[in-house]
Amino acid sequence: MIFDTHLHLIDRSRLAYPWLAGVPALDRDWRYEEYESLARRCGITDVLHMEVDVAEDQIGAETAFVADLMARPGSLIRGAISSARPEAAGFAAWLDAQDRGVVKGIRRVLHVMPDGLSEQPLFRENIRRLGPTGLPFDLCLLARQLPLGAALADAAPEVSFVLDHCGVPDIAGGAFAPWAAAITDLARRPNVSLKLSGLPTYTGGGWSLETLRPWVAHVLEAFGPARLVWGSDSPVVTLQSGLAEWVAASHALLADLTTAERTAILSGNARRIWGV
Repeated sequence: MIFDTHLHLIDRSRLAYPWLAGVPALDRDWRYEEYESLARRCGITDVLHMEVDVAEDQIGAETAFVADLMARPGSLIRGAISSARPEAAGFAAWLDAQDRGVVKGIRRVLHVMPDGLSEQPLFRENIRRLGPTGLPFDLCLLARQLPLGAALADAAPEVSFVLDHCGVPDIAGGAFAPWAAAITDLARRPNVSLKLSGLPTYTGGGWSLETLRPWVAHVLEAFGPARLVWGSDSPVVTLQSGLAEWVAASHALLADLTTAERTAILSGNARRIWGV
C-alpha cells in the first residue's frame, strides 16, 4: 500500500491560485473525487495534501479546505502540509494557532523566491521553532539551490526536512553530475529526507523507465531506503505522465529492494516523519 505525501487539489470556487494562469495545462479544478477514484485503484491508502501556493491571505482557508476533506467518511486525507511564511514577524503566533490535528508539516516554496530568503536570520530563527513542534519542513528547491537546503538544515539541526521532487533535477538536459554531487552532500545531513516525486515532469517528455533509473538509483544510494518517501505530485505529474504510470514506474524502479525497504519508502517512513 502507498502513502502519497504530495497531493495538490485545486478548487477555484473556494480558493485563488494566482500562478495557475501561467500553466494552462493545469488551469482547471482538480477535485478530491477525481483523485480518490484513481488513487484507490493504484493502491494509495493514505494522503497528505501539499499546499498549492494559494494567495497569501487564503493560507488559512486552504487549511480549512483540507480539514473539510479529512472529515469526509472514508477520506484518504490524513493532514495538510500547509503553506507558511517563515520570513514574517508573525510566524511564531501563526504556528501556535495551527490545529495540529490537521497541519502535519509546512512548506515555503523557495524555488520561485530570491536565493537569500532562506538565509535571512528571521527565516532561520522561525524554522528552528519547528523543532519542538515536530512539524517537518518541505524543501522546494531547484537543483542549483540544493546548497541552500544544506545550509538551512545545518542552521536548524533539530528540524526534520524533506526535499521535494528529488531536488528538481534537469533530466531533460542530462545535468546529472552537478545534481548528484549536491544530493550526496545534502544527504550527509541526518535531519534531511528525500521525496521520490515529480521525476517524469523533468524529463521533457518521451521518458521510459530507463530514463529515470540512474536518478532514482542515486537518491537510493545517497539517502538509503530509510530516508525516502513517495509522492505523486498530482496533478503536476499529468504534464508528462499520469498518476497510474508514476505508481507503476515507482514499483518497477524499487523492485530490487527488499520488501521491508519498499514498504518503508512507500508508506512506513511517511508515517514516522509526519506522525500520522
